[in-house]
Amino acid sequence: MLRAVGFEDEDFVKPQIGIASTWSMVTPCNMHIDGLAKRSCRGADDAGGKGVEFNTITVSDGISMGTKGMRYSLVSREVIADSIETVVAAEGMDGLVAIGGCDKNMPACMMAIARLNRPAVFVYGGTIMPGIHKERPVDIVSIFEAVGRHARGEIDDAELKQIETCAIPGPGSCGGMYTANTMASAIEALGMSLPDSSAQAAISDAKKMDCYDAGVAVVNLVRKGIKPRHIMTRKAFENAITTCIALGGSTNLVLHLLAMAHAAEVDLSIDDFREIGARVPLLCDVKPFGPHTMSELVAIGGIRPLMKTLLDRGRLHGDCLTVSGLTLAETLRDVAPYPAGQDIVRDWGNPIKKESHLRILKGNLAPTGAVGKITGKEGLYFKGTAKVYEGEEDALQGILRGDIEKGNIVVIRNEGPVGGPGMREMLSPTSAVAGRGLIMDVALITDGRFSGGSHGFDVGHITPEAAVGGPIGVVRDGDVIEIDAVKNTIQLLIPDEELKNRLRKYKPSGCPERRGVLAKYAKTVTSASFGAVTDKDL
Repeated sequence: MLRAVGFEDEDFVKPQIGIASTWSMVTPCNMHIDGLAKRSCRGADDAGGKGVEFNTITVSDGISMGTKGMRYSLVSREVIADSIETVVAAEGMDGLVAIGGCDKNMPACMMAIARLNRPAVFVYGGTIMPGIHKERPVDIVSIFEAVGRHARGEIDDAELKQIETCAIPGPGSCGGMYTANTMASAIEALGMSLPDSSAQAAISDAKKMDCYDAGVAVVNLVRKGIKPRHIMTRKAFENAITTCIALGGSTNLVLHLLAMAHAAEVDLSIDDFREIGARVPLLCDVKPFGPHTMSELVAIGGIRPLMKTLLDRGRLHGDCLTVSGLTLAETLRDVAPYPAGQDIVRDWGNPIKKESHLRILKGNLAPTGAVGKITGKEGLYFKGTAKVYEGEEDALQGILRGDIEKGNIVVIRNEGPVGGPGMREMLSPTSAVAGRGLIMDVALITDGRFSGGSHGFDVGHITPEAAVGGPIGVVRDGDVIEIDAVKNTIQLLIPDEELKNRLRKYKPSGCPERRGVLAKYAKTVTSASFGAVTDKDL
């Protein structure tokens, strides 16, 4: 069988290196990865290994966003991790290069790598270049926000189409510090990708070389006996959290790092994000809350000068091993600072926010935790009246038709891992709020998730979720809710006895699906506060 797929006599004594490609034509994030996989395969071959390419699925969050199809997004993380684990273990491969280019396939690759614990390198497919509309950069979020601007009459049909047709110019992952670029940065800081892998354009020569070098590196790891769990330590996860807080990363970082740590059997909890965040400033003024794109950050040196600053300030563990075979400190030793005059990454003494924008909130509305993305630009405190919607579609229609007023807190429930099922991202509602000009005047909370492209006073991952009996399920229109991003609390301001009475009478909906992958997922998935994994305590 192996001769039939290209093995020669000499190949049978070489380390067999699986090249896991997430290529597909369903999304620009992954449309170029087949070519990148071939370069990794060539690198493994030239280093004395034998590369074997194989594929797994991916789905497009951007295309499924705002529809029932988005329920499959987080589910796909588990499917991808399971499929990579299955192929590598079944075929007895010695090492692995995994190439991901979209939100869920990236942590999925890392979950499989951690489970298998065979020498491995992750490669990021790279960021997209921005489109240009009226001499300004635009991206996927620009389109979603344009829908809201259209709804308020700010732009007409023709301009909406102009934005839509130019915002996605070619291959690569969404171009702000959204979930894909956040996870790429996290994985590099974790030590599981080569230096600069997270900050390269998808169409660049640097990305092609990164893929080739990854093939070479994994053969070196096989020979040295360096395995992922030698690298994916507790201190390495702290490095990933620290780096992504300084970068202004997505709330999905919390969900995915918890899942990756679980796969690596590293003790990590949502409380660790709060504790680490108290000593790490937000320094990068990037999309979605800032004006700058990932391609602009790439142009001034990527994330490594920032990591060098964090290391010099004692915020990173420099002794952590990386897939280069060197320690983190060794890989950062000769990194030059950012060029003078750039305004993308702030100086240490002039942060956007003195501590993390990722807030772990608890209170009677979220007894086991929630995650807010609050940079301070939208304020640190919000108290308002609830406007409750049973699902994303109802909320989006309400926002677009003008139901929401200043001082409202939009409550979207039954969108958690079980209730969705699948914990959809709420980019459409948050973008509609922004497009209607209410970003500074309205908060939005949900037991679902937010896209990395969402910005505003948003709190997601509210646990327990409504479908399993969580307090978000008993919120009523007109209830007053208080969100304090300094005290890290989220409270439903009704008497304790009233809350107990409501919960006693509440009949949660559970999972609406009875067959297929969504039903299986809902049956085994944990709370978002545990990473929404499906293999905990089986």
